[in-house]
Amino acid sequence: MKLKSLLAAATVGAAALASLATSTAVLAQAKEQFFPVLVYRTGAYAPNGVPFANGYVDYLKYVNATGGINGLKVSWEECETGYATDRGVECYERLKGKNGGATVFQPLSTGITFALTEKAPIDKIPLITAGYGRSESTDGNVFKWNFPLTGTYWDAADILVQHVGKKEGGLDKLKGKKIALVYHDSPFGKEPIPLLEERAKQLGFTLQLLPVTHPGVEQKATWLQIRQNRPDYVFLWGWGVMNSTAIKEAQATGYPRDKMYGVWWAAAEPDVKDVGDGAKGYHGLALQHGAEPNSKIVKEILAKVHDKGQGTGPRDEVGQVLYMRGLVAAMLAVEGVKRAQERYGKGKWVSGEQARWGYENLALDQKKLDALGFAGVMKPISTSCADHRGAAVARIHTWDGKKWVFSSDWYEADQAIIKPMIKAAADKYATEKKITRRTPEDCQ
Repeated sequence: MKLKSLLAAATVGAAALASLATSTAVLAQAKEQFFPVLVYRTGAYAPNGVPFANGYVDYLKYVNATGGINGLKVSWEECETGYATDRGVECYERLKGKNGGATVFQPLSTGITFALTEKAPIDKIPLITAGYGRSESTDGNVFKWNFPLTGTYWDAADILVQHVGKKEGGLDKLKGKKIALVYHDSPFGKEPIPLLEERAKQLGFTLQLLPVTHPGVEQKATWLQIRQNRPDYVFLWGWGVMNSTAIKEAQATGYPRDKMYGVWWAAAEPDVKDVGDGAKGYHGLALQHGAEPNSKIVKEILAKVHDKGQGTGPRDEVGQVLYMRGLVAAMLAVEGVKRAQERYGKGKWVSGEQARWGYENLALDQKKLDALGFAGVMKPISTSCADHRGAAVARIHTWDGKKWVFSSDWYEADQAIIKPMIKAAADKYATEKKITRRTPEDCQ
């Protein structure tokens, strides 16, 4: 009996020591703010995924090179999704508890976003979906953990309608016109459809929906329909090789590229560089920013990361469209933590739940953006309990055969149309998932 008691005591003691060691390890890890990085450096979407990932990681390196987040160093780990939803979920599950716990996830995929929307509230980890994801997740009173910062696909679609309306001499001039939506047949590609259908009903234009199967290399039938129907404008909701394929098919069928407008994921260097002059005149949305090779933050990244031999990718991509978008996404992730530190302790590690408060209370005015080196790169962003998007502006840039050139002023999506759509879709989701809508009192 005595031997059994000694063995039991030893077992308990060992368990206590193991628990203490685990706690100590977690505390040690928690001295660094951990940012999981979901990437796709392989597969059909790699040409677009790689520069985004390089910009994202370079910014995290830059943060450490300049002292961390108020002295708090950051750490990160990449996980390859290949743009596949199941692999994205696997990455999330693998990384969510690492290094003291994930700060925030940025899926870089609307499909993965849909899959994680129900997991994030359970794990208390926010999701930033900057320029993608669920448009209705703008409503923070229902989607407490989703942050479609900088704009949604409903904003994008509305701005494109506004722009072509302006070209025609007014939105009323779109009556009787034909707009074709060539879209990736996935949650991403389907997102703008409700907004475009609403606008078509209001303004009297005909909307033609043309889905393209993943990965988008086969579009002959699609462009045969376009040649037959001759729409006045083509909106391209593509990603990866689908985009350059669409431009090449337009060239082959004689459809004018200056009548084509891509969403902000179809308007970067990988989409047009292989087509060259054949893409000349093609337009796309610039999400808050476009290629910004002369901005202060680019010069800082070159000096403090690339000049030190620590660049993640090639030096000449720094400042390109998708690189800048990755840079912006990482900056938003870091600034949410910095904002949370204002409440929970400057320089202190923050949990995912505390970081969520930071993202819900972002206050990036022009003065702060200028200080961060993002002058000319971004417009201000301000979030709240009710608004998890913070901005709904974009402009057009056009490929001149060699580079992207801004070709419009800033547009703001028409919230008189979009807000009721957001509320209706968010209410439907809340009913389906039995979520109680937050009130202003809940946000105190």
